[in-house]
Amino acid sequence: MEHVPPSRGPLVVTALPEQQIAEAMDVPDNGVDQARQLHRRAVATSAKGRPAEAMKLLNRALRALPADSADLEAITVRTKVLNSLAYAEAETGSVADGLAHLDTATELLGGLPQGPRRSALAGLVGQQHALILHRAGRTAEALDLYDRAVPLLERAAAGGDGDPIVLTRTVMNRGLTYIAVGRPGPAERDMLRCVALAEEHDLPLLKAKATHNLGDIAQLTGDIPSALRHYTETELAFSRLAPDLVPRLRIDQARAMLAAGLAEEAARQLDDALPALRRHRISQDLAEAELARAAAALLQEDFALARQLAGAAQRRFLRRGSTSWAEVAALTRMRADAVAALRTTPLGSTGPAAAAPAGPTAAGPTAHTASPGRAARLADRLAAIGLTDEAAVARMLAVRLALRRGATDTARALVEQVPKPGHTTPVDHRMLLRLCRAELSVTSGDRRHALAEARAGLVELGQVRDRMGGLDLLCGTAVHGRELGELAVRLVLDSTHTEADARRLFGWLERTRAQVYRYEPLPAIDDPMLAERVAEIRSLSRALQQAKLAGRAVDELAARHEQLRHEVRRLDWYNSPWGRPRPVCGLPEVIERLGERALVTFTGYADSLAAVVVAGGRTRLVRLGTAVGTVEAVRQLHADLDALAPDHLPERLVTAIAASAELRAKVLDEALIRPLADALGDRELVLVPTGSLYAVPWGVLPSLRGRPVVVVPSATAWLAAEEASAASRRAEGHDGTPSPAHAAHANGGRDTTRAGAAAAARGTAGASAADSAAGASAAGGGTRGGGGVRGVVDSARLRLSVPHARAVSDPTGAAEDRASVAFADDATATDNDGNDETGGDGGRVVLIGGPELAEAVGEVRRLRSVYPGARVLDGDRAVASRVLAAVDGARLAHLAAHGVHEPDNALFSRLELADGPLFAYETARLPHPPEQVVLAACELALSHIRPGDEALGFAGALLASGSRSVVAAVSNVGDRAAAKTMDEFHRLLAVGVDTAAALAEACAADPLRRPFVCFGSGH
Repeated sequence: MEHVPPSRGPLVVTALPEQQIAEAMDVPDNGVDQARQLHRRAVATSAKGRPAEAMKLLNRALRALPADSADLEAITVRTKVLNSLAYAEAETGSVADGLAHLDTATELLGGLPQGPRRSALAGLVGQQHALILHRAGRTAEALDLYDRAVPLLERAAAGGDGDPIVLTRTVMNRGLTYIAVGRPGPAERDMLRCVALAEEHDLPLLKAKATHNLGDIAQLTGDIPSALRHYTETELAFSRLAPDLVPRLRIDQARAMLAAGLAEEAARQLDDALPALRRHRISQDLAEAELARAAAALLQEDFALARQLAGAAQRRFLRRGSTSWAEVAALTRMRADAVAALRTTPLGSTGPAAAAPAGPTAAGPTAHTASPGRAARLADRLAAIGLTDEAAVARMLAVRLALRRGATDTARALVEQVPKPGHTTPVDHRMLLRLCRAELSVTSGDRRHALAEARAGLVELGQVRDRMGGLDLLCGTAVHGRELGELAVRLVLDSTHTEADARRLFGWLERTRAQVYRYEPLPAIDDPMLAERVAEIRSLSRALQQAKLAGRAVDELAARHEQLRHEVRRLDWYNSPWGRPRPVCGLPEVIERLGERALVTFTGYADSLAAVVVAGGRTRLVRLGTAVGTVEAVRQLHADLDALAPDHLPERLVTAIAASAELRAKVLDEALIRPLADALGDRELVLVPTGSLYAVPWGVLPSLRGRPVVVVPSATAWLAAEEASAASRRAEGHDGTPSPAHAAHANGGRDTTRAGAAAAARGTAGASAADSAAGASAAGGGTRGGGGVRGVVDSARLRLSVPHARAVSDPTGAAEDRASVAFADDATATDNDGNDETGGDGGRVVLIGGPELAEAVGEVRRLRSVYPGARVLDGDRAVASRVLAAVDGARLAHLAAHGVHEPDNALFSRLELADGPLFAYETARLPHPPEQVVLAACELALSHIRPGDEALGFAGALLASGSRSVVAAVSNVGDRAAAKTMDEFHRLLAVGVDTAAALAEACAADPLRRPFVCFGSGH
């Protein structure tokens, strides 16, 4: 992401009491009075973010005034009109034209006698001059003018001729300039004084703007959750008082999101704001928005778009005379070119390719722009205008480009010119400096120092992550350390030859992946606004479904639904810090916990795959070959399993599809497991996938059929789940044997409405036997659902989420089907009639039956016969609030309901209940999440994977929030196959077999139709 000088907030322009601004007045006959009233109306218009309209009113005011009048009132009004016109002209035209009006106003002041009135007007003109210079990036001059204007306004106020709104605004705008020069202390003091003045004089809009600016200060100091909280408070006030200011606010909200690594969300914010900014013709804000959007594109690795937007912003800044902002835009453009070039030339390569990227993202010839010399010259220009952080970024780009050209001495000289980061230096700039130093050490042959830089950088990034609220922010920050982590892993991987090297590689893999799962969640702070918004989304979702079924227009409902989803995400970000970080696990404690089991951590760099195997107290590295064929085999196997899922396919078709699936499974087995055979023996396995390997149905692979396997995002996460499982057993008084209650999540996993024909067909892209099955699947019974309106439960395809790969996500964008979900838990229970009971298994069991499911009643009743003390919520009783209350603190709960996976916004994956959807956001905020989770339905293991193997979705959110195990299918499953699997699984759990072992035995009888995986703890 590209940092730009924080701006700013919507800046106020005039000096009249806010109650007068709001008045709609008729224009009187007297010229001076006419001008005065037109000026007031112009101020009201400009303050709400419409300077072009304000200019028209101000020009009318000038024409209304008598020419060359020596009347004091006429001079006073003309000075004020010119003062306001200067700002409007500078915003919509050029800075030079705006300053010309101030020169005229200054000349008029000479015709006024000394006294409070002249002090007030001199302060007014001085602060407006400062404001225009600040907006143009001339911050040092602006601060000097503000420091002269504030005492003048204070003297005027003491003399009875001052205006509180002018003083309040001036203090605020000086604070904004302090923000721009990186001085948060004095900036915060000015903003707090502004808030106090606004409250004293009943100026709610100015208070809202000061709150906006407090958000900028929090962002400057790296407190992103606080920044987002201030911005949300401001948005509520602006929406009520001045809606046209909301697009300006969106720019700063987007910058905070970029600092947290949320490029997609930032891009959406800015795409919403840009049309309004173009309508209002506020050239500075429009250019800043384009520049921020370019930064989002850069983080998304869309280099062509980043270059295009940065170029447009640069031209716009130049037209209005904002030369310093134009240089910042030039930096963003340079960064797009440089990063595109760096991707084509690995470290250690030399030559001009470092400056000439190829491919569609290069946005044309860039050899002349992405060169070390041009980057260094840009750094000098940025430093000359006082943009220290930006100059450092340009110089660091020059360092990286020079290293690719083999100019090590040049790179070393450049990196020595980069100043030490300050307390307001953005985290991405800090990580870039660490990366430069590490790469310089690599080219100098100092591998040890390179790894020390990487280690220190990841520690710094962890400290930033520790402050984040919500899983979104926690996951997003990983993007800033991606290249640093990849460099460290590659260095260690390339030099791994001995067991000691393999142990070192294991440690680096743990430092660089799935960090969200190493936090011990803190209790969420109750947020009535968040709860209200979620409830509204729930209600709106039902209304949308009904409107679609009735064939009514849904545009307005859909727009409000999307708006609410964005609000919920933002509220969750700053609600509270997510959790307390656990230390990254050490290999000795992993070896001790494994016992006779083996752990395999998969990793890769470029197109290579490798595995670190920990077994029998030894650690070794096994190189596995290329990744492309493996990823394609995973996709094709999924297509085959989806097509094979229906229960009543013709036998010949079953044979053909099964043969294709067996072939794909053998390919994956040969690529991933057989090379490890000597190290693994017949041990039970703990697998840590990477990228698309999260999607592998491991029990389908020939070498793993019948073998207990658990999948985890990291060894650290696995240890936490194992320790939680052991603590639970100790609390129950068991010596390690699971109680019968653990069985409920398995039997409760039966899905009686698996993926339908159309759903199976949608998943069969690719060259496999599944292609020939699409038509027959439509007639094959045993699955329910099918095509129809997206989002309508009865015609839907079901998915929920556990860590999973993007490569197999639903191409339609949202997949639905019937889910049978079991959460695990313990306490008292209430039967369907509302009577309290205590389960004979020593733990509370909760059984939930969602709406519109013909088989749900029978399914819940069968489970009730196993757990007579279970609490049952079905039909109209299965509403979100009661379900959340029931499963909170549970050891076992079973939910039979429709479900939806949202691939673009995984935490809005949901289960459909009687009153609407239950979202992953809500389950992740449970004070005591269910201990065990079984998602026994089609493809409930889907999730979105972010940089750093941060995999997150419905089930992933449960794991991250404290659930210790999740069982889910990674492809479609037929009703009969699922029922048989879960019956056997439950029977085995009931007699004390561990979860992973029970699942392995249950799936082994028909592995191609029982693609279930155990995530987390295997106990």
